[in-house]
Amino acid sequence: MEMQPLILASQSPRRKMLLEWAHVPFEVMVSDADESYPSHLTMQEVPIYIAANKAKAVQDKVAATNPPYVDQCIVAADTIVVLEGSVIGKPSDAMEAITSLQALSGKSHQVITGVVILYRGRSHTFSETTIVTFHELTKEQIEFYVENYQPFDKAGGYAIQEWIGVVGIQSIQGDFYNVMGLPVSKLLQKIKQLGII
Repeated sequence: MEMQPLILASQSPRRKMLLEWAHVPFEVMVSDADESYPSHLTMQEVPIYIAANKAKAVQDKVAATNPPYVDQCIVAADTIVVLEGSVIGKPSDAMEAITSLQALSGKSHQVITGVVILYRGRSHTFSETTIVTFHELTKEQIEFYVENYQPFDKAGGYAIQEWIGVVGIQSIQGDFYNVMGLPVSKLLQKIKQLGII
């Protein structure tokens, strides 16, 4: 697979790992974009809006520091967890993480990732939704997970590839890797359609 290295506008170690698994050449450029969003957006639009802000921030940074790179492909993504119509964000501390997992326990929720590809002056966007269902989680399981894994940088307060996913997930409908933070197969299809690979 021959292609110009992408710029991944994310500091997420999971997204970085998934691109490495896919043997996609890339470099990381961290975006400091604001992750707030207007209240009128649909749940599918929210992560695309945030990802677009990340991509634009990196594009501006690239154009200002290294003009020959303006033609390079920039990929940004954002993942949200939606339970019964409400977004469950990244917990700020252990108590918030415990509260989030208690809310998810025994229920199904949506994991929605929005992806933005900036290439040759155009923006290409898509979202992917996966439905995840948790078993009923005990108080002890939740507290053990939060204490040992400290999932404070993760939407919904959990990472599916960690212990909680192994013991707590009843079913998944859709792309597993989307829950990790990047629907990498769909991304590869899109960049192939754009002629990037």
